[in-house]
Amino acid sequence: MVNRSLSMPQRPRKVKWVLPKGATQFGALAVILLIDSLVAPHFFSIHIQDGRLFGSVIDILNRGAPVALLALGMTLVIATGGIDLSVGAVMAIAGATAATLTSAGYPLPTVLVAALTVGALCGLWNGFLVAVLQIQPIVATLMLMVAGRGIAQLITEGQIVTFDTGGLAKLGSSTLMYLPMSVVIALSMLIIVWLLTRKTALGLFIESVGINLRSARNAGVSTRLVLIAVYMICGICAAVAGIIVTADIRGADANNAGLWLELDAILAVVIGGASLMGGRFNLLLSVIGALIIQGMNTGILLSGYQPEFNLVLKAIVVLAVLVVQSPMISFSHIFKRRK
Repeated sequence: MVNRSLSMPQRPRKVKWVLPKGATQFGALAVILLIDSLVAPHFFSIHIQDGRLFGSVIDILNRGAPVALLALGMTLVIATGGIDLSVGAVMAIAGATAATLTSAGYPLPTVLVAALTVGALCGLWNGFLVAVLQIQPIVATLMLMVAGRGIAQLITEGQIVTFDTGGLAKLGSSTLMYLPMSVVIALSMLIIVWLLTRKTALGLFIESVGINLRSARNAGVSTRLVLIAVYMICGICAAVAGIIVTADIRGADANNAGLWLELDAILAVVIGGASLMGGRFNLLLSVIGALIIQGMNTGILLSGYQPEFNLVLKAIVVLAVLVVQSPMISFSHIFKRRK
């Protein structure tokens, strides 16, 4: 009896085309910069003046630094399944504290420690409400969002505090390797937060809390400490943003400092690909999202359109990014070939 091997018909193998991680965000940023260059012919021109780089691209980095800092902290909060609406108010409180102490003649180290401490305490308060009292994050942070403006006005006594001398004024005008100090500080914070979340267990704990809080607790994760730590980091990032804005304009306006920037921070995180339901996060892509927003703002200013057009354009870009990232509309469904 002869054994014959029967060859089974093989199904055609499908090859899926998947974009590299972050390609959507980097591509969107490149497209926006290209459009800006069409609006302004000398958009990419950069020159050095008084030991500092100047140009539209540098301006995007400089003006986008505060939103990038807010996006760093907001990314961690959203990764736990929460949200922080108070970052703009915390930014105003820290800026008011820094400006008031600087105008009173305190040295720069004292000013920085005080402003950062205020930001950490605000984050601790939010974390206590969310983790211990188990108040919904949007409600807990909304309290400080409303009260924070009043606290900042109490610090400044209802006045716009300005200063021309002191270490904070020098910080605002200083550079490092020809880059504005705000860009250097934002980049440093990105590295610090990345090391804290990717080289320690904190990042894993944050993702586990965001994916399933009860399972993380059953696995032995101290979910309360994780949530409190996340909101404190978010508060510190907001305080740093308040410091660099105050140092840049050499003053603090409690009414307008950081106003509505919490929405830009949330948009930056969403553009960066993070899910509002919690889970995995990417700090770099959130920063790219902040640069995309600032690139749109700069393009609107260069084109001569009214600033209110930014709101409509932001909504369109966010919708486009979310549609591209949707699993129902992906390149693996569009591009298929048989081999």
